[in-house]
Amino acid sequence: MKTLLKTDKPTYLVETYGCQMNAHDSERITGLLDEAGYAPVSEGADPDLVVFNTCAVREAADERLYGSLTRYIYTKDTNPNFQIAVGGCLAQKDRGEIIKRAPWVDVVFGTHNFGALPRLLERARIEREAQVEILESLEHFPSTLPARRHSAFSAWVSISVGCNNTCTFCIVPALRGIEKDRAPEDVIGEIQTLVDQGVVEITLLGQNVNAYGVGFDDSGAFAKLLRTCGNIDGLERVRFMSPHPRDFTDDVIEAMAETPNVMPHLHMPLQSGSNYILQKMRRSYRAERYVGIIDRVRSAIPDASITTDIIVGFPGETEEYFQETIDLAKEVKFSAAFTYKYSKRPGTPAATMENQVDPAIVGERYTRLHGELEKISFEVNKKAIGSTVEVMVADHPGRKDDESGRVTGRSRDFRLVHANYVEGERPRPGDILTAVVTEAAPHHLVTDGLPLSIRKTRGGDAAEERKSGILLGMPTIPKRSN
Repeated sequence: MKTLLKTDKPTYLVETYGCQMNAHDSERITGLLDEAGYAPVSEGADPDLVVFNTCAVREAADERLYGSLTRYIYTKDTNPNFQIAVGGCLAQKDRGEIIKRAPWVDVVFGTHNFGALPRLLERARIEREAQVEILESLEHFPSTLPARRHSAFSAWVSISVGCNNTCTFCIVPALRGIEKDRAPEDVIGEIQTLVDQGVVEITLLGQNVNAYGVGFDDSGAFAKLLRTCGNIDGLERVRFMSPHPRDFTDDVIEAMAETPNVMPHLHMPLQSGSNYILQKMRRSYRAERYVGIIDRVRSAIPDASITTDIIVGFPGETEEYFQETIDLAKEVKFSAAFTYKYSKRPGTPAATMENQVDPAIVGERYTRLHGELEKISFEVNKKAIGSTVEVMVADHPGRKDDESGRVTGRSRDFRLVHANYVEGERPRPGDILTAVVTEAAPHHLVTDGLPLSIRKTRGGDAAEERKSGILLGMPTIPKRSN
């Protein structure tokens, strides 16, 4: 017999693929399901509903979804009340094709209308027929919907949705639409509500955050928003992602440098170090501009860490152009980089370009770049040995954190830190410890011995009240104007 939560409500499981924006959308989806009378499934139990919130950026996301859907054929055959819903970018792209390939799916919804999910599930249940509803444009900002946050003290806040860029490899603008910006007072109002609930760290989200303001004709709006965040009492850390080099301006650098709770970390996608490839990607900047931005950031914020995204094997990439990417990475010295093999996406200009790179060559270059980037990040991290770091303890412990005295968290510059000590009070998730770095590895730092200090935060208080990794009964964010 299936185990349900004590409420004995119908239970759900949400599987999320893709970026932080998708993860944030999933918080809204779970909030909607809570409000509609569902409850998260207990660990080890079978859910009554599975929702897939999908990504369409790479071909592997398609394969992952349809592979996952196949797992539930038997469940659907043996339990006609079990429901499956597919939403997000891949649903927006494939639409009715999902039902053709997986006719056991009950609901397909897009990026613009996940607020309709409870209604579509009910209609599918009553009519015993699959429901496909895809809107072409956003009617309401997702932030007007209830949310079940997955952290007591850290939260995402969307400042815009959609994108006005036309990168030749990217299908996201076609799926999420043109950029729409939220009013600054709505963004700040949501942040204040979150802080009142115990949140001490927020990450501002947008497909291109530093284009924020285009919707209300204020090119300096993003820098102003960062500075306003600095005036919110109790807000310890402010992060943002992802900016576009084309729109990155010096007023943002100044706001980062002059606002104490804006963290010294910049994640700015590079994609390629070759000007020829950047032009074919239609990235609207060249390598020299990218490096110039990094130089100005480091001049204003000497301890800033720089992370990035890089695509390997874009059509027309030769060994020479690939080497230019490696050379730029060595020059910039990224503390971390997320590397991806180019994935042909139907409907994008790059998919029909000549000189597609052989997959075997792409794989070899991917492995080689990954090795070079590990060497770079290791060298960057070794320079931190002997320095003092402030670590905000994470919600979810590392694999070895059950061992006596070890906690894991992020430094101000977003580096992963394992803090080892054997005595004293154990910090709570959301608290901040100060310690000296004693070891380094390509992907993390280590501190050993007693921390210099442990500072309790309101985030730690909130985490203490809600100890589970998926929070139950999380207050929702009040609805605000569009």
